[in-house]
Amino acid sequence: MLSWVIILSVLCIMDMGCVTTTVPQMLVHLVSKKKTISYIGSVTQMYIFLMLGITESWLFAIMAYDRYVAICHPLRYKVIMSTLLCGSMVAFCGFWGISCALIYTVSVMILPYCGPNEINHFFCEVPAVLKLACADTSLNYQVDFILGFILLLVPLSLIIIVYINIFAAILGICSAQGRLKAFSTCASHITVVTMFSIPCMVMYMRPGSESSPEEDKKLALFYNIISAFLNPIIYSLRNKDVKRAFRKVTGWGKAPE
Repeated sequence: MLSWVIILSVLCIMDMGCVTTTVPQMLVHLVSKKKTISYIGSVTQMYIFLMLGITESWLFAIMAYDRYVAICHPLRYKVIMSTLLCGSMVAFCGFWGISCALIYTVSVMILPYCGPNEINHFFCEVPAVLKLACADTSLNYQVDFILGFILLLVPLSLIIIVYINIFAAILGICSAQGRLKAFSTCASHITVVTMFSIPCMVMYMRPGSESSPEEDKKLALFYNIISAFLNPIIYSLRNKDVKRAFRKVTGWGKAPE
């Protein structure tokens, strides 16, 4: 399961990077009277956040494929999911993140901003910054929709197709215990994908006229902070030692020996 460990490690790095990019500045603004960020700082924050988010979106598709191989072709898992293939797919995700985040950032930053440049958001995110532009942003929203389709709906569609095949294979398992184990293997990934993809699609794929700053802030908090916080917990709960410790702390039944 070396490839799964590699993918989970990269996911953890992505989550830590997203939180580190936005939360420290947000906390400073909450306790400080001076709530400002430099132009370079806003561009850097926007680019890094987008790069990590886009990479993570495609990484979820790779994780789905890994689960498909593990469940449908368990005896050939090590051959199919080799370290080379896993590394190549992760590099592909990184390439998409770096290049598409650059397109997003440049398309926003070339617009004229006449002031006052006050962002009604917790950090410099594309929809919030676009509202400050004193120019026609319809083309930017079209670019956002197209990129959102490629970067969110395409990997999500691949995940759905993969899981249709996985569930078909699971239903063919004779043992009820085997089916339950296979379902539990997929449950954590499905939960994480849902928490990340739905808020992102609402944020980046709806028309600009229908967006609400207050809703955007809630969505951003969810897929940026809450999702990153819950991801390690969701995946760790499949570990027997973590389950035992969780039951002891919460008092939910007697911890198994």
